Amino acid sequence: MSDRLFIFDTTLRDGEQVPGCQLNTIEKIEVAKALEDLGVDIIEAGFPISSPGDFESVVEISKAVTWPVICGLTRAVRKDIDVAADALRYARKKRIHTGIGTSFYHIHYKLNSNPDEILERAVEAVKYSKKLVEDVEFYAEDAGRSDNEYLARVIEAVIKAGATVVNIPDTTGYCLPEEFGAKIKYLVENVKGIDKVVISTHCHNDLGMATANTIAGIMNGARQAEVTINGIGERAGNTSLEEVVMILKSRHKVLGVDTNIRTQNIYHTSRLVSTLMNMPVQPNKAVVGRNAFAHSSGIHQDGVLKHRENYEIMDPRDVGVNESSILLTARSGRAALSHRLELLGFKLDKEKLNKVYEEFLKLADKKKEIRDDDIALLVGDATRQEKRIKLDFLQVVAGKTLVPTATIRLDIAGEKFNATSSGNGPVDAAINAVKQIIHRQVILDEFLIQAITRGSDDVGKVHIQVEYEHNIYHGFGAHTDIITASVEAFLDALNKLPMIED
Repeated sequence: MSDRLFIFDTTLRDGEQVPGCQLNTIEKIEVAKALEDLGVDIIEAGFPISSPGDFESVVEISKAVTWPVICGLTRAVRKDIDVAADALRYARKKRIHTGIGTSFYHIHYKLNSNPDEILERAVEAVKYSKKLVEDVEFYAEDAGRSDNEYLARVIEAVIKAGATVVNIPDTTGYCLPEEFGAKIKYLVENVKGIDKVVISTHCHNDLGMATANTIAGIMNGARQAEVTINGIGERAGNTSLEEVVMILKSRHKVLGVDTNIRTQNIYHTSRLVSTLMNMPVQPNKAVVGRNAFAHSSGIHQDGVLKHRENYEIMDPRDVGVNESSILLTARSGRAALSHRLELLGFKLDKEKLNKVYEEFLKLADKKKEIRDDDIALLVGDATRQEKRIKLDFLQVVAGKTLVPTATIRLDIAGEKFNATSSGNGPVDAAINAVKQIIHRQVILDEFLIQAITRGSDDVGKVHIQVEYEHNIYHGFGAHTDIITASVEAFLDALNKLPMIED
């Protein structure tokens, strides 16, 4: 049996069925290209007969991507199949995904039919699809609640009719992992010709078992998993692509199954889908939640800082996250605070660290989360190393009819330098003037202003993040004049650059 798992992504079909999360054609193409970059093998681009928009999206996605198979969903109805084949006409590799319900509920209550008629309709749909495309996938809807013996009869018949992939969906998310694994195993052992096709899983998460059922299916012979980014989909959602892929990667010695997914693209793709579909990712979501690699407990933080694998089974960089997050809260210990201080450029001896830690705990009891700028204010300028670059003079001219212009004089190691520059606003003009003096390719990544007190004489604190030679540096400033605070914060970051200190 092959140790290669094909990833069938249905974010643009099953995932898009979530109310309020519909995408236009341009957005679907953007997602499809991201899925191609991710390494997805098959993209289910839509249900072409369902609407003109869905039809058009399948057409355009077929033109836009190169190597993944493009798949269109149909019912076991000739008109559906004709429309899907037409929508797929530009696809370099195309697949029709047709099927019908096989459970007692679907046969009798949804389709008002009987088992023999359903089997005939299944075979007819596959045979007709086969005349239009070579690659035909058959889905036995509600297979999770279908009788295994009858399901095996249907699957054997559609394989004989020409199906290349047989999809065994747990449509209602009803199965236990042991049951679903046993169902796949039963088909492997009892369906003639099943070794000539790919067995697929399509599990829903109604009881929170979609990923577990998918893995159980893989362990028993399935070699295609139908998944969505972030696990989105009807009701409680589908199996999460990121969970299945990272389970196989993390437990490769046990499972021995590989995928074609470029895991470093997972986080980016997750955020793209979340943004375009306006579906926030829950913070504790496995693999891609913002807390997936975050640590706030002092014991955990100390363990991770000593050796990442003490509390992390995945390297965050493997999924496209730059690093683990050490979140500072009232539960954090000295090790976490000391680590954050070092990252921010503060070098404290043991006595000063103990004092700052005492003040940190007082503040942490009042705030849910301590930010870097809070720490900077706790430490105070007195604890910093002597700054080499200092602001000596600042004058800004701005107004409704004036181009914002700033004149700055810096004291760099006792020598004075002047510059004047304009900008989109007074802060931008001041920062540009500083850049004229330092002559370095420094990129301003983040600029945050926050009030400390209230009123017109408010003290504002500014947090700046800059990038220099692929390294990140933070700067902080506080002043009643927000332009001065901004320049001080920028200079604070510059003072931490190695090229400034050398």
